[in-house]
Amino acid sequence: MGNRFYAIVIAAAVVLLLLWNSIFIVNEKEQAVVLRFGEIQRVVDEPGLNFKLPFSFAGADNVRMLPDRLLRFDLDNIRVQVSGGKFYEVDAFLVYHISDAARFALTVSGSIEQAEQRLRTRLDAALRRVYGLRGFEAALSEERADMMRQVRDQLRPDATSLGLELTDVRIRRTDLTQEVSQQTYERMQAERLAEAERLRARGQVAARRIRAAADREVVETVASAQRDAEILQGEGDAERNRIFAVAFGRNPEFFDFYRSMQAYREAMSNSGTTLVLSPDSEFFRYFRADGGSEEGIGASGANLLGAQPSAEAPAQPEAAASSSTDSATSSDAASAAPETAPDETPAAGQGAADEAGQPAAAIQ
Repeated sequence: MGNRFYAIVIAAAVVLLLLWNSIFIVNEKEQAVVLRFGEIQRVVDEPGLNFKLPFSFAGADNVRMLPDRLLRFDLDNIRVQVSGGKFYEVDAFLVYHISDAARFALTVSGSIEQAEQRLRTRLDAALRRVYGLRGFEAALSEERADMMRQVRDQLRPDATSLGLELTDVRIRRTDLTQEVSQQTYERMQAERLAEAERLRARGQVAARRIRAAADREVVETVASAQRDAEILQGEGDAERNRIFAVAFGRNPEFFDFYRSMQAYREAMSNSGTTLVLSPDSEFFRYFRADGGSEEGIGASGANLLGAQPSAEAPAQPEAAASSSTDSATSSDAASAAPETAPDETPAAGQGAADEAGQPAAAIQ
């Protein structure tokens, strides 16, 4: 009875062992390749409970599990050269999954590491070809998407030969190398300096243009002002000469006397002035009795008053005073800059006026 029990237990254990070695489970993230004595029998890509021959340790049936999901492979710090001779440091990655498990098991013995090693070599070569056909700015422009598509299309045949389906290839980073970065910075600095010089030169040209226009406007304004001033001065001189001629023509002898009085005042105003003149000098003509009584003041006053009708006799003194005042005012205005008398001025009166004005000019 005891031996029979032990036999049943041993038989059950053997059955359980055989059953355990004959069952394998495939989940939704995996696919299984069933090998019998190293030869691929079938591929199980549906999740669930599956059976195989037992005794896998003897090589009867062996199950190799492979991932049935998207896988990612990263390739970092690849140094590539563009058509201009400069270098980039590129980081890229690709996304793939195992589409043909049997071929994958035959080519790389089902090893993910071997498959990625082959992908690394092919991805590196594809990146170098694509970057080598373009210039320095292409990887930083809108052509980058087209470059990624070209790399993916070049890798797909090689990935298919490994039993892989290439889903996507992405260029994650494109940076300049250290030496190229320094060269680029120096080039950008030189361009900015050149642009600054151009702007500065344009500013200097504009400044010179504005300054020249302002100087021209100043010259034109000053010339116009000087022209107007000279016109006004000429008109004033003409009016002064007219008044001077009118006053001198009305009574030359009185005007000569008035100018002499002005000369005396200017010559003797400074107490420290010493005059050494002859008593018979023309300058002292009106200090002599004959010059003052007959030809001087009396005659001048008589000529100034003139002969008027008897009906207007009461108004003559006022008219004479007004005429004397006008003559004195005109002569005072003309004394600052003496002018040559008009043509009708008698020569004797003009000579006396000039003789009377000489000491004043000498003292000043």
